[in-house]
Amino acid sequence: MHVAARGLPTWAWVTGLTSAAIVVVIGLAVQAGSGPRPAALDDRPAASASDAPRPRKSLPAEGEDAPSAASVPRDSGTGRRLVYALEADRVWLVDAGDKALRSFTVWPGTMDPEPGEYEAGTRTAATTGSDGVAIEHVVYFAFSGGVNFAFSHAEDGASPAPAGGKQTAGVRMPVEDGTALWEFASTGTPVVVVP
Repeated sequence: MHVAARGLPTWAWVTGLTSAAIVVVIGLAVQAGSGPRPAALDDRPAASASDAPRPRKSLPAEGEDAPSAASVPRDSGTGRRLVYALEADRVWLVDAGDKALRSFTVWPGTMDPEPGEYEAGTRTAATTGSDGVAIEHVVYFAFSGGVNFAFSHAEDGASPAPAGGKQTAGVRMPVEDGTALWEFASTGTPVVVVP
């Protein structure tokens, strides 16, 4: 067996260098300003980048919840998936048996993706949102018109301020829900957007 620097086997040394190189390349790609791009799907619809700002809804008070929270929306597919309802501003994490493991209200950006089937693409542990807010657990799921649509939560847990005329496509949520979504939505997880 060949021994590399510091007494490590050659394969361990090469594996470590390869891992470090991958981390550096990913970091440079994010810093380049082009932003990560989710994996493309041939059949998914294009996302909409409407100029009309969307009014933000406030999250329900503790102990209060929307009536639709318990049931997964109809026509949202089957199997393990993440469902995002635009009108309800709500997300469901659904298991393989079509049971909602968790459901929560979100704060959408000023733009919405078109209803349709997507998948979780690039994931970023922490970055800065287009609104200048430090965000964590970013899961990108659609890209259209130069805009990335992604789920995330603010690092400090705060709700986003009104966009002030900016176009934003981030879907924010409280920290606990953002962490649960991050753990659930690995790359390739289906994301179904319903009206």
